[in-house]
Amino acid sequence: MEKAFKELGDRYLAHTEHLHNDWILLREYPLSPHLLAMSHVWQSADGKEYEIVAKGAPEAIADLCHFTPQQQRIMATQISEMANQGLRVLGVAKASLVDAPPRFLPPHPSLNPNHLPDEQHDFPFQFIGLVGLSDPVRPNVAAAIQECYTAGIRVVMITGDYPGTAQTIARQIGLMQMGAILTGAELDLMSDAELEQRIQSTNIFARAVPEQKLRLVNALKSKGEVVAMTGDGVNDAPALKSAQIGIAMGQRGTDVARESAALVLLDDDFSSIVQAVKLGRRIFDNLRKAMAYLLAIHIPIAGMSLIPVLFKLPLVLLPVHVAFLHLIIDPACSIVLEAEPAEARVMQRPPRNPKEPLFGRKTLGLAVLQGVGILVIVLVIFIVALYRRQGELDARALTFTTLILANLGLILSEGSSSRLSLKILKSPNNALWWVIGGGLAFLAIVLYVPFLRQLFSFSFLHPIDLAICLGGGAIALLWFEQLKFLNRPQRVIQSKSKKPIQENL
Repeated sequence: MEKAFKELGDRYLAHTEHLHNDWILLREYPLSPHLLAMSHVWQSADGKEYEIVAKGAPEAIADLCHFTPQQQRIMATQISEMANQGLRVLGVAKASLVDAPPRFLPPHPSLNPNHLPDEQHDFPFQFIGLVGLSDPVRPNVAAAIQECYTAGIRVVMITGDYPGTAQTIARQIGLMQMGAILTGAELDLMSDAELEQRIQSTNIFARAVPEQKLRLVNALKSKGEVVAMTGDGVNDAPALKSAQIGIAMGQRGTDVARESAALVLLDDDFSSIVQAVKLGRRIFDNLRKAMAYLLAIHIPIAGMSLIPVLFKLPLVLLPVHVAFLHLIIDPACSIVLEAEPAEARVMQRPPRNPKEPLFGRKTLGLAVLQGVGILVIVLVIFIVALYRRQGELDARALTFTTLILANLGLILSEGSSSRLSLKILKSPNNALWWVIGGGLAFLAIVLYVPFLRQLFSFSFLHPIDLAICLGGGAIALLWFEQLKFLNRPQRVIQSKSKKPIQENL
């Protein structure tokens, strides 16, 4: 409503300046929690005429005009009709004083605003009419609201508009109404305990003033909710500051709102908030994938470095081998996995617990199982090669090749929490194919260029040897895919959603 007040006031001032550009503004009566109306007192250049204009909530203007009960009922009917059309309704009134100003107005030319009354009620206002302001809903808001619901995010509307206006807008954007609409007057009659109970079953709050918006945000926080509050006006600033995530509108938002918020939307589009949630989930998932991959792949590297030493077997990994492995590992965790697109069902799961660590026990356990699986496979191939007396160079070449193939399989598997399929061939992550292709190409060069093969202390691998390595890599990949059953994401249960976003429309 504050935005509507400003727009209407700007239009009036422009009109006044055009017709009476020599008039003087004596005083402005601002909005207050007790009277949702503002007034300007203008004086003509000759000091003989005074115009007092007021605009604000219709019930406040009716109060200033001293409406009778019958007039209030007629106006309420008109307001209801306009509100049901989704219009934001304002009342307008004026008072004109000519030649003989009342005792509380200063005579010309001694203009002293301090002589003006303290209350707007002291002016003899006459009702002019109602103004309906239309603020069309953006076409993509309804889809964004539905995406919030599938993501387990609760959307709450807190507005200064009439309940009828709020209900119509909620219907237009697909906001599912929970319980009856709660007005600011009803909210003031509730204790904090009663409000905390009511807020769980209500998601539309109308006729709310700044203090009530702040109280609603604090009530949600006291229930353990994580609150993101959006707004654009000065009256939203306290709630924006109190919310865990305050989101201000960058284009039409006031300076106070932008300064109070943690984020500023450049396009003033609610769907941008939903996209930010999706981006945040993607970043969190990819960081977790990269950390799990690093832990998993270093288990076989550490194992194959220590086991031969402990059991006095030929060394498998020399410094040059570790350097080769990190030519794959480093870009895989820092580029490939972090550039993975969002999971297909990333917005179809409930929000995670904010106290949940980035690298929890479940993720740690799965990474350890992945790494131990690779270690067992390459260790079996190494032991079998030594048992068959194929020689140290043969055993090292077989073990290292299997480790590289298992590593590439781990990268493919870590890229998605869903089952691996041929759809991976259409992956938009070009870095993935550069690392996979580059790893295979360099491995082939190392194995079949004599100088490099000698540098890496390998023997020549025959087709049957390559088949054994490919088999070991395939077994490792199957093991990774089976472990995904233990890490399947939960399904969304909207009724138990624990993440509200407060949208002030």
